[in-house]
Amino acid sequence: MAFIHAGGTIIEKELKDDILRIDTGCLVAFTKEIDYSIERAGNLKSMFFGGEGLFLATLKGTGTVFLQSLPFSRMADRILAHAPSAGGSKKGE
Repeated sequence: MAFIHAGGTIIEKELKDDILRIDTGCLVAFTKEIDYSIERAGNLKSMFFGGEGLFLATLKGTGTVFLQSLPFSRMADRILAHAPSAGGSKKGE
């Protein structure tokens, strides 16, 4: 038995001897036939200013991969960005 947590849209992708490089936070699950590795996301400039993070997941082979469009960390960032600020002034003050 396994429990899987994912957010946003769940995408089922069939790889047929393909290579897929994705943000590590977007990976939900993959079948055992898929080879999985983590690689640096380019040079230092692109790692820090590219907006994609420091590492990418590289998936190779033939099998099924499940991806999520909204990893929990991004969802939390969006919620915090739209939340009322803590300790703000009360109306009429």
